[in-house]
Amino acid sequence: MNIHEYQAKSLLRDYGAPVSDGRAVTKAEEAKTAAGELDGPLWVVKAQIHAGGRGKGHFKETDVGDKGGVRLAKSVEEAETEAKRMLGRTLVTHQTGPAGKQVNRIYIEDGSDIDRELYLALLVDRVTSRISFVCSTEGGMDIEEVAASTPEKILSFSVDPATGYQGFHGRRIAFMLGLEGKQVKQCVQLMGILYKLFVDKDCEMLEINPLIVTPAGDLKCLDAKMGFDSNALYRHPDIAALRDETEEDPKELAASKYDLNYIALDGEIGCMVNGAGLAMATMDIIKLYGAEPANFLDVGGGATKEKVTEAFKIITSDDNVKGILVNIFGGIMRCDIIADGVVQAVKEVGLQVPLVVRLEGTNVEQGKKIINESGLNVIAADDLSDAADKIVKAVKG
Repeated sequence: MNIHEYQAKSLLRDYGAPVSDGRAVTKAEEAKTAAGELDGPLWVVKAQIHAGGRGKGHFKETDVGDKGGVRLAKSVEEAETEAKRMLGRTLVTHQTGPAGKQVNRIYIEDGSDIDRELYLALLVDRVTSRISFVCSTEGGMDIEEVAASTPEKILSFSVDPATGYQGFHGRRIAFMLGLEGKQVKQCVQLMGILYKLFVDKDCEMLEINPLIVTPAGDLKCLDAKMGFDSNALYRHPDIAALRDETEEDPKELAASKYDLNYIALDGEIGCMVNGAGLAMATMDIIKLYGAEPANFLDVGGGATKEKVTEAFKIITSDDNVKGILVNIFGGIMRCDIIADGVVQAVKEVGLQVPLVVRLEGTNVEQGKKIINESGLNVIAADDLSDAADKIVKAVKG
């Protein structure tokens, strides 16, 4: 689960990290009052969406200028004007894709003088199952771009959970970033704060880009992105309360309510599979046969007929889907339950695109019988390759 910048900065502030004072607003008429509560004389007006690259983005509407989703204001009146220009509009960045995201919130904060911009992140290293620090002197840039062009400017290391964060970790980062004097002490303290926050709140990612050095030589978190382990939210009702459902794909949101693992993609073939590994293999073989998957959808091992029905509805609600491939290997999941769910879903929502079904495993004969006697126009497949070949051919015409 991701949260907005202003929410992330509130958490950072609670833990003692240095951030600018700011106010979040959802209505343009609130912007002037919010800006007036800050010191000024320079204000930063930021669009709040769950995507990076806001400053380099552009609005779809032609009447809001080309200054992106992060703008400077030299008066409270100008801050109000910039908020009006952004609220309710669609911001497009390299992370949103061409569809963009609607701006429903604005964050207004005190401007900061910047001497240097640095990059810092904490994340879960999937290889070592440890928390890793990632830092670079190239702040304000996409870390992927830095990694591709100047990888020597990135330092990454993991923290042994047996010892946890230690002062030498912070000093290692400080030396990499070229900090000196009091900045080293600040860095050691700040890294400890971020590590504690990361562990306390079950974060998956915490990115500060940029982490700045002010002309006075102090460190400050100028921007912040946070993501949390959704499986741990039951332990953190305060974090769960920060969820903004308007930022999520409606199909992914509907899937989460039925405990379905669904991720929308850009292809034309919808997939319903049981097991994440099989789902990945199904998407790979669709690409191998010359088409693109429209989604990742793992119904899991304990799916009910109702869950399968909802999964099918979610797939068919995607206008990009030109065909559907159901690929079930019944181990824990029974083929007859999948078949029941598919038949029920088709009866409820109809079937306007080709449907290929491959069933194998537990109760496979019962599942095939349910499909065959349903009267549905279903293409049967014998194995995964046969299924991919048939659905691609059906979609390609």
